[in-house]
Amino acid sequence: MTGQTVPVTSVPEPTDRDKGRVLPESTFGRSAKLLSLPLGAAARAGVGMGRRLMGASAEEVDAAMRDAAAEQLFQVLGELKGGAMKFGQALSLFEAMLPEDLAGPFRERLRKLQDAAPPMPSSRAQAVLRSELGPDWRRRFADLDLRPAAAASIGQVHRATLTDGRPVAIKIQYPGADVALASDLRQIQRLAAAVSPLSGGLDVVSLTREFAARINEEVDYTLEGASQQQVALALEGHPRFVVPKVHEATRRVLVSDWVDGTKLTSLIERPEAERNRSALDYVTFLFAGPSLAGVLHGDPHPGNYLVMPDGRLGIVDFGLVSRLPNGLPEAMGRLIRHAVDGDIAPMVAGLAEEGFVEDSIDGQELLDYLSPFVEPASVEEFAFNREWARSQFSRVHGDMSSAGIATKLNVPPEYALIYRVWMGGIAVLSQLDVKANFAQVLRDYLPGFAG
Repeated sequence: MTGQTVPVTSVPEPTDRDKGRVLPESTFGRSAKLLSLPLGAAARAGVGMGRRLMGASAEEVDAAMRDAAAEQLFQVLGELKGGAMKFGQALSLFEAMLPEDLAGPFRERLRKLQDAAPPMPSSRAQAVLRSELGPDWRRRFADLDLRPAAAASIGQVHRATLTDGRPVAIKIQYPGADVALASDLRQIQRLAAAVSPLSGGLDVVSLTREFAARINEEVDYTLEGASQQQVALALEGHPRFVVPKVHEATRRVLVSDWVDGTKLTSLIERPEAERNRSALDYVTFLFAGPSLAGVLHGDPHPGNYLVMPDGRLGIVDFGLVSRLPNGLPEAMGRLIRHAVDGDIAPMVAGLAEEGFVEDSIDGQELLDYLSPFVEPASVEEFAFNREWARSQFSRVHGDMSSAGIATKLNVPPEYALIYRVWMGGIAVLSQLDVKANFAQVLRDYLPGFAG
C-alpha cells in the first residue's frame, strides 16, 4: 500500500431537498410514503369520476389514471429504495406478462428502478468505507470515483482502482438498509390488498414473504461475497460466463473485479441473432449455476447480467442465492419429463410425493394446466415473446377451470427460489423476444430430464 492520499472523484453534497431521499430510517416516515400508494389510487379514482361527469371519455380518463399511477409508483418506490424498491424491481421483471394497457405506462419507469434512484451523499459513502475498512481505507485504492456507477435497492456501486492497477467495483450498503428493508416488507404485506391493483394481479403477498425470509442474507455482504467467490472460482476461464472475483467483503462493503458490459435489456433493439445468443447464455447460466458451481443465482432481474464487449455474459449481485451442492433436484427434471411426455400417473404421483399437489387431483386437468409451462421444454426451439407470456398469464388468472387447479397447487419451500428463477427467466426471455433451444439447456443441466 502507498502512503499517498488516494485521488477521489467526489460529487457535490446534496441539497436539503435531496438529503431526505437517501434512506429514510423512520419506520413511520417510510410507512407513510407507502400508504400514499393506495391513498393516491383512491384520490385518482375520485378525480376520474369527476372528469367523467364533466364529459371526458372513459378511455381518456383511464389512460390518464394509469399514467399517474405509474408516475407515483416510480417516485415512491425509487425514493425509498430498500424493500420498496425491491418490490418495484420485481414488478418490472414481470411486466411482459401484464396486459399492454397496464404494462405500457409502467414499463419504462419500473425499468429505471434498477439504477435511477438518487445516490447517497458522498460523505455518507465515505463514512461507511471508514467504518467497514478502517481509518486508512483510502490507502487500499489508487483512485476512487465517489459518483456511483449504479444504484440499487440497498446499496450503490462505485468504480475504483487497486494500488496494483486492477479496476474494481466497490459496493456500499446504504446506512439503515437492514431496518428499512424489514420495515418496507412488513408494510407492503399489510397493504397487499390495496397495492395489488397497481401490480396487475401479481401475487404481492407471496413475493414479499419470500423477500422477508431472506432479509439477513440480503444485507450481509460477507455472505454475498462468499457466494460470489465460490461461483467466480468455479467458472474461472469459462468461455461464456464471467463472475467477478471478490477481493474483500465486510457486512456493508464488497470489493470485487470490475466488469464492463451493457445490461441485458439493452439487447431489445439489437439484431435477432445477437439477442438469441445472449438470451441463451442468460437462461443457461440460471440452470447451469447449481451444476457448475453448486449455487443457484436467485435474482433473474436482467440488470444483474451484463453483455461484455467480447460477447460473454457477466453476472453480478449474489445477494440472493440457494446453495445446491448436488445441482438442481433430480425430481424436478424427472417430473418435467413426465409432463412433456404426457405420462399423467407418474407425474401426479411424483408431484404429490414432492409436496406440490394432493394425489387426489384430476391428472388430465393438471396436465392441461401445466402444458403451456412445459411447452418450451418439449420443442427444440421456442419463441418467447410478450404475446405468449400475456396469454399464459391471462389464462391462469382468467379461466375458471385453470383457477380451480391453481388453488390446488403448492410450491414447497425447497422449490420456492427455483420456481421464482424459472418464472423470472421466462419473463425476461419474453421481454427480449427471443428464440431459444430451451430443451437442450434442460438436457444439459437439469438432472432427471434427459433420461
